[in-house]
Amino acid sequence: MAGRLLLVAGLGLASLTACAHISPSAAPELAYQVTEGQNINAFLRDGPVAAHLLLRNGQNPRILVAFPAGNSGVGLWFDQLAGSANWTLTQTPQPLTMRDSRGRPLYGLRATATIGAPRLTIRKAVLSNVRFLRDYESVGRIPDEILAPTRTAGDRLIFARDRADGAPGYVIEVRVTHGRLDDGSIIAGADGNIGIELTAASGETPLTGLTEGDLLNERAAPDSAARHALAFLSYQEKFMAGSWRFNTYFGRDTLMSVRLLMPALRPAAIEAGLGSVLARMNASGEVAHEEGLSEFAILDRRKNGNAADDTLAADSPTLDFGMIDDDYMLAPVASAYLLEHASPEQARTFLAQPVASATTSGVREPAGTLLVRNLRHVVQQARPFANTRSATSLVPIKTGRLTGQWRDSEEGLGRGRYAYDVNAALVPAALEAIEKLLNAGLLDPYLSGNERTELGVSAALAQVWRNRAPGLFRVSIPSAEARERIQSYAVSLGVPAAPALAALGPASLDFHAIALDDAGKPIPIMNSDEGFALLFGHPSPTELETYVPAITRPFPAGLLTDIGLLVANPAQTDPEVQSRFSPAAYHGTVVWSWQQALLAAGLERQLARSDLPASTRSALIQSQDDLWRAINATATTRNSELWSWAFDNDRYQVVPFGAGRQDADESNAAQLWSTVYLAVRPPKH
Repeated sequence: MAGRLLLVAGLGLASLTACAHISPSAAPELAYQVTEGQNINAFLRDGPVAAHLLLRNGQNPRILVAFPAGNSGVGLWFDQLAGSANWTLTQTPQPLTMRDSRGRPLYGLRATATIGAPRLTIRKAVLSNVRFLRDYESVGRIPDEILAPTRTAGDRLIFARDRADGAPGYVIEVRVTHGRLDDGSIIAGADGNIGIELTAASGETPLTGLTEGDLLNERAAPDSAARHALAFLSYQEKFMAGSWRFNTYFGRDTLMSVRLLMPALRPAAIEAGLGSVLARMNASGEVAHEEGLSEFAILDRRKNGNAADDTLAADSPTLDFGMIDDDYMLAPVASAYLLEHASPEQARTFLAQPVASATTSGVREPAGTLLVRNLRHVVQQARPFANTRSATSLVPIKTGRLTGQWRDSEEGLGRGRYAYDVNAALVPAALEAIEKLLNAGLLDPYLSGNERTELGVSAALAQVWRNRAPGLFRVSIPSAEARERIQSYAVSLGVPAAPALAALGPASLDFHAIALDDAGKPIPIMNSDEGFALLFGHPSPTELETYVPAITRPFPAGLLTDIGLLVANPAQTDPEVQSRFSPAAYHGTVVWSWQQALLAAGLERQLARSDLPASTRSALIQSQDDLWRAINATATTRNSELWSWAFDNDRYQVVPFGAGRQDADESNAAQLWSTVYLAVRPPKH
């Protein structure tokens, strides 16, 4: 079967042209480019085609094409070059539809490019689900089942294969337009340049794209870059977390993006996001963290012996419930929509709407029934702490894991077990949302008498959690000790300590720990998760005046730099922990765009209160101004997932994450929750 696909995709120009169709010269519905660090990114969507082309510059060139359909992708990794080489995209991607030998459609793109390199030798071709491309990029390993042999036909290098179950598969083809092929390598022309025509396609089922008009209302900011990124990642079926690495559903990303974008989103877009979360909930009411799709799902079932039964397609999504934070996000986000943005009629209609299971064909339940299932889970998980008020009765990350919330790299929580954002902000927010929904009567059609009683304790539980949980995370370090550590840490990083020290007063340095360890002891890493408390909570004026200025002081006293708000500051820990939170760590001393937006939205919400004294308002406004100064300084990068920094010429400078040799991973050029500045706007004061 793979051979027949090769015959269609690669027997020469005449054969390919006969079996492929490139859309006419009319402009695609969406096409834009982003250059970030060493990556040239070109995004394309037109009808059934949605694709992201990435050309990697440097000594380790690479070609990737990622498709939201099935979270599939194709990639070519080349041998390391003696020197750095740069790609030029000479013809922007054009949408392409082709058919395999059985007449089955493949959707993709064609583009042309040049690179100034003497030779390109392909080290590996990977055609499959993007999770396998990610694995190869990070650890250099892929399953034997997805290996694609090289085929040479004239001036073409062809890689093609059917999906593991025989379904339409994947193809990537390179035709040499300048230079020549020599034993599988591409040799440059006399001018030292290589020219190629690239064709890439996937047979996975296309998704139904949402346009800007479907997504955004008149309140959305006129930011074309953010609008483009949001449109590329938005589909009727679900929102994608980010491209190229996460072109699929993530519960947390969907919920936080919907919440922060909510003032700028149309109701149908909000409901699409909430519906996608409800469709992937398990029987216990837990929110799915991530879905495994297409070939990843097929091979995962084969490996783990959980083959699909009669109710389940072989390639139906596998769902990961390893995270806990999204379980407590659903209630406050749903409540914000149903009670603050939707009309009563819209709210009732949405809750009555049948939601089709994303995994099991034919199973449909009302949105209200599914939401109640999650609310019951929240209450059940909240009871132990309310009863004991002990730190070790808080909601832990799941046994055997080092991750459980958005800092989902293994060092992200400082090896803690009880995350600050989950326990101090999200659990009490979820409990309060339950109370509001019950009082509004919207859940009445979906509640049995026992369920009503079960959920009726939410107000009492919320009071205990709100009053007792945040204090367990308080870190207080005497001024002299804090100053000494800041000075030492600044020297180790090669950054100035003076601005940070000048921002400290004589009082102790107080902040909330990133997490508690197994014994319930705070891990003293300052962090940006204070934004959750501001967006979802009701801190006292004293708490606001203590914790907000703490994180908006100059780094390394706080988190603020010239290029944004860092998500972690380990200055008050020992050097070994500091080394795990470096500027090369995925959740280390780096800037995540959406975390800045979270804090900005939280500050705006707190400043809308009428019960704050003048001193508190003044402190919050100062922090808000400082934060927005940093956000605006990196306006051109804020649609990216994250970025790192270097200190040069007496300033912090943006360094794209993934550009450094030691960087743990690579940033997405389009990230869903980084588009939230369409709704999160600078203050007008």
